[in-house]
Amino acid sequence: MTRTDPTSISNHFPLPAVYPLIDTHTHFDAPVFDSDRQPQTQQAYVHGVRHLMLVGYLHQHFPRLYETQQAIEQMPLFESMDKANCANLYPKAHIALGLHPFYIEQHTDAHLTSMAQMIQEQRPLAIGEIGLDTYTDAMKQPEAFAKQKRFFEAQLDIAVTHKLPVMLHIRKAHAEALAIIKAHDYNAHKLGGIAHSFSGGEQEAKAFVKLGFKLGVTGQITNQNAKKLRRAIKAAVDSYGLECLVIETDCPDMTPIMCQTSDDDQLTSQSDSRLASGQSPDNEWQGADGHNRNIPANLPWVLTSLSELLNVEPAELAHQLWQNSCDALQTSWSYPT
Repeated sequence: MTRTDPTSISNHFPLPAVYPLIDTHTHFDAPVFDSDRQPQTQQAYVHGVRHLMLVGYLHQHFPRLYETQQAIEQMPLFESMDKANCANLYPKAHIALGLHPFYIEQHTDAHLTSMAQMIQEQRPLAIGEIGLDTYTDAMKQPEAFAKQKRFFEAQLDIAVTHKLPVMLHIRKAHAEALAIIKAHDYNAHKLGGIAHSFSGGEQEAKAFVKLGFKLGVTGQITNQNAKKLRRAIKAAVDSYGLECLVIETDCPDMTPIMCQTSDDDQLTSQSDSRLASGQSPDNEWQGADGHNRNIPANLPWVLTSLSELLNVEPAELAHQLWQNSCDALQTSWSYPT
């Protein structure tokens, strides 16, 4: 087994206790999971994950989100690998549709129109991931960035029309994104919303929370060297309480430190490691080290590290994060007892 399978983690990292959790952001529909999606889905359930989001980023892959959701719903019942715990259930999968700013060159107005039609016919749980990204020089160019802003605003319009929460992807463009949201009709206090894999500073964290967004915390929080992120999360909690956070794996990205096999235990500091892993729309995550692929079952490590950072008992934090996730996604899922 690889270290990314929680059952194989060495005794140096004792397995976290199991609490009911919601993985608010995954790319579990990606082909990198095709060979073992069923056992990974079951492992996620065994380790507490009861709901997970399948989040879109390219129009061409939208149908795959629904196919993956259906495949999970139709998975056969069987005993857990943990013979002492017969887990004949799987997490419930939900969908978000969105056109990701990183791929702005590939998006067309026809994709926006088609996406709006899909939402009308197959209503997702959220819109995402959407936003602004100036990570590369090409994406900073005026024409490219203007198109990003236009698509961001158009998808906020769709969210308002259908009364759906949004999942934000903001990388190196927090001030610009905040300005657009403040000027828009979208109201996260009413519609919910998540600043996915938050990567800004303390003031930016508080600004998004003030607007009604929850901050999405990934496996990067397990990296003691992610000092900017850890300060930002603490500052937001100090100002707004635990109610401002949700957790996510962003799998197959953002593998927690203790679940990596590489000697280089640096997590990418970006909110999306596709660039670093060589991902393209036709070669999704295939350039990444398979041993460091993140999986939904790794979510408890995010909870544990966040609990330690905030000095809050894991059981209390898990319960609060469940409520926060429901609030952000405008759902009313009962907390399992």
